[in-house]
Amino acid sequence: MVAAYEISHDWEEPDRLHELLEHIRRERADADIKKIRYAYFISEQAHAGQQRSSGEPYILHPLAVAHILADLRMDDDTICAGLLHDVIEDNPAFTAEMLTKSFGDDVTQLVEGVTKLKFRSASELSERQKAAAEATRAAESLRKMLLAMASDFRVMVIKLADRLHNMQTLDALPPEKRTRIANETLDIFAPLAARLGIWQIKWQLEDLAFKHLHPTEFQQVSDLVSKSRTQREQELQEAVVQLKDRAEKRGLTLLEVRGRPKHLYSIFNKMVKQGLKFEEIYDLLALRIIVGTTSDCYVALGLVHDLWVPIPGLFYDYIGKPKPNGYQSLHTKVLGPQGGPLEVQIRTMEMHEIAEFGVAAHWTYKEGKASLDETKRLKNLREQLFDWSSDARASSDFLRSISTDLFSEQVFVFTPKGDVIDLPKGSSPVDFAFRVHTQLGMTLVGAKVNGSQVPLNTVLKNGDVIDLVTRSNASPSADWLKFIKSAHTRNKLRNHFRKVTKTDDAARGRDMLSKELRSMGLEPKQFLGDDKLNVLAAQITGCENATDVLARVGLGLSSVQGVVSKLRGTVQDLPNPDRIEVNRTKEGKITLVTSGIDNVMVNRAKCCSPIPGDEVVGYVTRGRGIMLHRRVCPNAMSYMTNEPERLLHYDWPSDGSQYAVGLKIITVNRQGLLMDISTIFGEAKTNVSAAKIRTLPNHTAEIEVTIDVTDTQQFQAVMTKISNFTDVISILRMFGRTASK
Repeated sequence: MVAAYEISHDWEEPDRLHELLEHIRRERADADIKKIRYAYFISEQAHAGQQRSSGEPYILHPLAVAHILADLRMDDDTICAGLLHDVIEDNPAFTAEMLTKSFGDDVTQLVEGVTKLKFRSASELSERQKAAAEATRAAESLRKMLLAMASDFRVMVIKLADRLHNMQTLDALPPEKRTRIANETLDIFAPLAARLGIWQIKWQLEDLAFKHLHPTEFQQVSDLVSKSRTQREQELQEAVVQLKDRAEKRGLTLLEVRGRPKHLYSIFNKMVKQGLKFEEIYDLLALRIIVGTTSDCYVALGLVHDLWVPIPGLFYDYIGKPKPNGYQSLHTKVLGPQGGPLEVQIRTMEMHEIAEFGVAAHWTYKEGKASLDETKRLKNLREQLFDWSSDARASSDFLRSISTDLFSEQVFVFTPKGDVIDLPKGSSPVDFAFRVHTQLGMTLVGAKVNGSQVPLNTVLKNGDVIDLVTRSNASPSADWLKFIKSAHTRNKLRNHFRKVTKTDDAARGRDMLSKELRSMGLEPKQFLGDDKLNVLAAQITGCENATDVLARVGLGLSSVQGVVSKLRGTVQDLPNPDRIEVNRTKEGKITLVTSGIDNVMVNRAKCCSPIPGDEVVGYVTRGRGIMLHRRVCPNAMSYMTNEPERLLHYDWPSDGSQYAVGLKIITVNRQGLLMDISTIFGEAKTNVSAAKIRTLPNHTAEIEVTIDVTDTQQFQAVMTKISNFTDVISILRMFGRTASK
């Protein structure tokens, strides 16, 4: 790394940068000012000539981001990364290698973590497809950012600072873009700030999004708050005077006592969720007390309860049991000086900094380099981030998972040792078990809540202590899918049931291959050993081992004959070696031409519905022409054994015509499921000619669809797409009215 930061001699430090550097000097005397100044210089060069939508020079944006990071008291590398966060994305001339050479690996990794993914432009796409592509890009960029954040929380702190300044300057964008960004902010980034405990950014993001999404309601709430402000301030001042007087008499030093503002979005939220009018909201009064030590917090609580009547059931001790994001404070609600509800928060200055700055407050500075305070709470959050990012494969599934687990209302429960676990509201002991450790969930048989045995579908409440009962030979029940709330738990269960189904698929595939080998007079044991199948797995896309190969055969994703041919190393024909061409009449019916036989009418057998690309045989019927069967069809296999002389073997290449084929899909049952699967068919340009859905008792659904495809290549592509959909447990090609065996 280059220690000397060389800046052009004729370059003058702008006033706006001088203000930033002076602010950093006041906060941290040991800050590397030269490095930060050089980061600004590089950013200014990279963004030279670029403008924001408002017409202002682009450099003002990274500078504003750096100011926000400095307010959060972040370290030198984070502030440098804030200044440089758009350099790689917006200027191809600046590479990651260049940043590493000048600023080191940490800064480069932070910049790359924030950098959005680039997707190839697709001007030929429809508006709907472009919107879908944009949603995918946003989801995958967020997934990438969460993974980077799991390694270094500073990535998300930078992104939140970036989003805050973008929201502060949102007026310059067109209305539709303002709405999209504001929605994304309210749905994703404000909750992320909350989970990281950065309250200072959370409330600003919420109020700014509220302003752009609901401008009329924003103005109404603003006006109502302004009209009642004088009365509230008088009552708060009265409360402050009474409290200080009582504290002085008791000898307690209060470092700070002040009113805590109720933010506009939180007021609006309460009005909407509880159906209240503004006049009916009586808890707009809030007081914050800062004291010197943790023991002083409890002394101050005693003073508050001695001075005003506490409201039963509205006291929370987040000091003894901190929230997972590190938040600590005493919360109580009392009847204030004029008899109305008064919220009171009591905390130390260190707790206050964590409450305002969240994860940012866990950074300490040793020898000029920041190192993360690895508390157990942050370790748990890091593990959860990795789980969220790896559980769901499709972008839509990923967004749905984090919307459920990361951004929903939370309930805080405890392990028997006192560790706090956060779960989506409405969660059960099953969700708790999988949240603590996957193996606990897999072997769960019972649970105790607060010492009492309860059913596994019991809804957990704040403060519950959960003790799990496990058994080593137990396994999950499909009935759990009815009541679990956590997307993480749902994904773990879905993967388990997919593995169970995969075992069944592999057994079916082995049976199909064995029958094919025996029909050729070969011994299956010589070909179906794991050694040969593992070698074959390396040649088949999506296969890692012998089980994968067998499961693909059992699912119909790989043909029996193709796999047998690869295992043998040669392609074997049926007894009749003649190759027969396929012709087609004007009506679209198939005819075969070979060996003097002309215009023999051929029909697709309804028992197996073959399509071009299948290994097929023609069975010469008695008086009904030739009937086409798939070679894996039980009827065809019976003909091979009993009447091989009546079979014709030929190729059936695709000619673009459409053929109906059936699918059976077993999936987790949820709202909007059929629409999501239909979307997959639409994206694959596959027509659905019939569909039937049946709800099963174990919270799964069975969907039977008939689709039109041109050949096996298109059909297998559709099956692969559907099987990758996270809610799908299994997918089978139908043999007429019966699923492929």
